[in-house]
Amino acid sequence: MAAAGALVAGGIAVTVCVISSRPSARTVTADAATIADAPERKVVDAAPKPPLATYIGSERCADCHEKEHAAWKTSWHARALAAASPTSIVGNFANGHYAGSSSEAWMTRKGNVSTMRTHGPAGELAPFRVDYVIGGKRMQDSVTVFPDGRWQVLPVYFHVADRSWVDYTEAKQGPLTPEHPFYWTNTRRMANHECLDCHTTALHVDYSETTRAWTTSFVDGSVACEDCHGPGSRHAETSEPADIVHPVHSGAVGMSACARCHGPRRPLFSLLDSEHQFRLGDSYDELYDPIVVTMPDGGASPDYFADGKPKTSSFEYQAMLQSACYRQGKADCLTCHTAPHDPKHNATELRDTPAALCGSCHADIRAAGSAHSHHKSASCIACHMAPIVTGVLDHFADHSIDVPVPQNTSQHAVPNACGVCHPAKTAEELSASLDAWWPSARARQARRVRLADAFDPATAKDSLQPLLAVIRDTTEAPTLRGAAAVTLGRRGGPRATGVLTRLLDDPSIVLRAKAAEALADAKTPTAGDALARHLDDPSLRVRLAASLALYDLHDPRGEPALRHLAKDPASSSLVIPHLELGQAAGARKDWQMAKRELLWVVSLWPFYADAIVQLGAVEHELGNDAGARSRVDQALQLEPKHSGAFALRAILSP
Repeated sequence: MAAAGALVAGGIAVTVCVISSRPSARTVTADAATIADAPERKVVDAAPKPPLATYIGSERCADCHEKEHAAWKTSWHARALAAASPTSIVGNFANGHYAGSSSEAWMTRKGNVSTMRTHGPAGELAPFRVDYVIGGKRMQDSVTVFPDGRWQVLPVYFHVADRSWVDYTEAKQGPLTPEHPFYWTNTRRMANHECLDCHTTALHVDYSETTRAWTTSFVDGSVACEDCHGPGSRHAETSEPADIVHPVHSGAVGMSACARCHGPRRPLFSLLDSEHQFRLGDSYDELYDPIVVTMPDGGASPDYFADGKPKTSSFEYQAMLQSACYRQGKADCLTCHTAPHDPKHNATELRDTPAALCGSCHADIRAAGSAHSHHKSASCIACHMAPIVTGVLDHFADHSIDVPVPQNTSQHAVPNACGVCHPAKTAEELSASLDAWWPSARARQARRVRLADAFDPATAKDSLQPLLAVIRDTTEAPTLRGAAAVTLGRRGGPRATGVLTRLLDDPSIVLRAKAAEALADAKTPTAGDALARHLDDPSLRVRLAASLALYDLHDPRGEPALRHLAKDPASSSLVIPHLELGQAAGARKDWQMAKRELLWVVSLWPFYADAIVQLGAVEHELGNDAGARSRVDQALQLEPKHSGAFALRAILSP
């Protein structure tokens, strides 16, 4: 997510986009003596970890699991990424053409080489070779590798079902020009740090400051065995079941194998930080923050309906966490879906028919048949997993698995399952039918009504009590309770302090971290002591959230807390503390400290053109215009139309 911030240097305000899991960095100048005298806190002790297993590749797994390996190779997981060839490319490159509102492309093939001619980094028309393709079941993306090693996702995708070309990003973001962060040659569309993490196994990306080139490698160029079972070296040596993960028997650990790619999230550490990459068995809640309902800039996410259900594809994990099947029935992804190597794995990717799957827990309802459904042919999925989730041209099942709530359609514009099949009927008519057929429906619907009343920006003025009810409901999904806490902080301000402070002691990492974020958003200066108690929280994610909250609240303990995180070996690879400290130092005109911290940021996020420009501005302040020009060139290599880089270039001496 992006939020605006600025670093003033040499008379130029270099505007930046802070891509982070928090709102814009706000400049906070603590008293110098307070910072200097602040005692260093102890490093939180952690239990020593056993030697880590290493990745060995799917071919090694095939030595003992030949049948599973052969079955997996026919799955779409095995084709998550493929080198471009006539057999892997499904799009029409026989003189294909697409024209959108801001993009246009011509597709051609000569021999085994496919090419897309489109507008390049500066807007000029040029041919780009297709080097890799991503996916191909519903949509296939083409990737070209730039001379400096960046993998860029070309602007036009192929929609398989319709056999047509579409510009998916333009459809979501609106018209795109080279200045737009989502323009296809810019770093937000750089597959090395955006896409490949989920489309390869054991991704490793290196950046050379000397050559300014990227090197990308992986153990498997697909979603392979060790993505779902964890690194396999120890298991290969011992053959012991305990030395490998079995997702179907591993509860939350097994679900995290799916969640890591089937639920957009903000990672705690940079995806390029191989030392801190998520490994199966790690805590998902510790290393990832699922994107849920609220946006760092203070708004509501466009990817969610007003009642907190995801409305766009790829958020299956966030939806599943909300379902009663998961919260009460302990169902997870593999309760219904096959593994990629399962003999039953097919186009539907289901273990059995929907009726049989649902009937395994709801035998009485399945036996009742139409007496329950009041429809001759309606399936469980049609009513409880309606296809209201959208991609660009596709519709997908709603994995929040709930009852239809027509009143949310009329009051909050949330589509309901009944309306999918009966679009001509009003929400009031559909509600009347539901009340007549299922007298207990209102009780089941109350939860979704409450969630919509809580989150919908259109009814924000009346949302206080629904938000409090969501927060206090310990049976509710922690992600939704956390989102409600942040929303309450933004809408309620300091009067929400008591409720939010109590959440700081919740057992859930998600709720403790979100409570800290919410207290900062509520601008609650009296929360300082409560937040400071969590600077030694067992969870690094919570320690970071508490430190940032103190910093945003202008609490004198905030900047020392960030400095501690930036120095502690366990957290020194976190980007945000260095970014905040660099900006705070720049505001104080402490250019040496600003340079030191921004060098950290650029080393951890070498794709972050905004921080590179900030670093160039600091070099200018230090009298190193040659270094500043070098940083301008580096930023423009990544984003040739970066406005901040052009502004800095204009003030540098010839």
